[in-house]
Amino acid sequence: MTSLRFKVLSRRFILCLLWIFAAAVQAQSESTTVDVIQQSSKQWQQTLKAAQGQSVYFYAWGGSKAVNDYLRWATREIARQYRIRLIHVKVTDPSEPVSRLKAENGRTSAIDLIWVNGENFAYLKQQGFLMGNLWATIPNSSNLAVDKLPITVDFGEPMEGFEVPWGIGQFNLIAEKALYPAQQLSAASLLDVAKNHPQTVTYPRPPEFHGTTFLKQLLIDLSHGDPRLYQLASEQAKSELLPALWQYLDKLHPHLWQQGLAFPSSSAEQFLLYQQKNLSMAVSFNPNQWLKEKSTQQISESSERRYFTHGAITNSHNLAIPKHAPNSEAAKVVINFMLSEKAQREKFSGVWGDPSVITTLFDEKATMPAHPELHSSWHVVIEDIWQQKYGG
Repeated sequence: MTSLRFKVLSRRFILCLLWIFAAAVQAQSESTTVDVIQQSSKQWQQTLKAAQGQSVYFYAWGGSKAVNDYLRWATREIARQYRIRLIHVKVTDPSEPVSRLKAENGRTSAIDLIWVNGENFAYLKQQGFLMGNLWATIPNSSNLAVDKLPITVDFGEPMEGFEVPWGIGQFNLIAEKALYPAQQLSAASLLDVAKNHPQTVTYPRPPEFHGTTFLKQLLIDLSHGDPRLYQLASEQAKSELLPALWQYLDKLHPHLWQQGLAFPSSSAEQFLLYQQKNLSMAVSFNPNQWLKEKSTQQISESSERRYFTHGAITNSHNLAIPKHAPNSEAAKVVINFMLSEKAQREKFSGVWGDPSVITTLFDEKATMPAHPELHSSWHVVIEDIWQQKYGG
């Protein structure tokens, strides 16, 4: 027993060291090799001039009132400061703009700016659909906190200037304190809550990204953070690691809301069920959402934030410009504004509560203990097999 515990702890410690070292190397590489243009440079002044009067069609998730409210604020600020019209095209799933770019196949795009990360970014980068060299051509990218945050790699895929970090997401539960008394939870403790309080636990239906991330958090816990989760998913790794997840879900689902025969379509729907006290927990990627919702009395005073024992899955959410965007100059100005102190402060302290990614506003207290994202290949595998097993 002691030997097994030592092996598990050793594996966790080695994985943590590898992640920290990789992030540090990537950050040093990104910060020392990219020569970022200055706000006062002739090149940037030309970009500002060309951007005036342009419209930026920004394809971004529209499933959060807080995010939508923030983007309305940003739209007003950008119009006032730069004479650019930012148009938020609300998507229900991040894969929607990816499908559009694929259908356009290199023709002039209907998309000027895209909110993207994970397997969607990896696909767009590999297919050559994204404009490169963004970090070097957007002045405020020099303020990114690359020495404090793992924001140069996206689900195992180096950004390499094809997208720019905009904020930080950390997976957590907003939950009733009486049922979830500990700050951390495990797959086993969650199963106990589901058994003792049936129909109060659930998760969004994959491939909704909150739902898929919920499954990834369970897999990390059940596999004790196996290092193979952070590499390309091999057939052997899949056959050895995934059965534990499906066996766990087979035990969990009968006790879920709707007995696991139906699932919320989104995190927003699950949050509404939590507000209505039909559930004991909701899922979130915003580490500060629970505080924002409590401050406006949208949830009970007994609501608390909870995260899994290995740490909250943490990733950056990012902005990218399609290679054939018609208004790329204005899109760069929008990204530059989103990385300004004014916009980053409003994003954190306003309705959204999304942590800042720039050095001057970085605040460790705004985040939870972090766990690295799984390699993007695991994301796809988990969704595909889940659909086969439970999606019918």
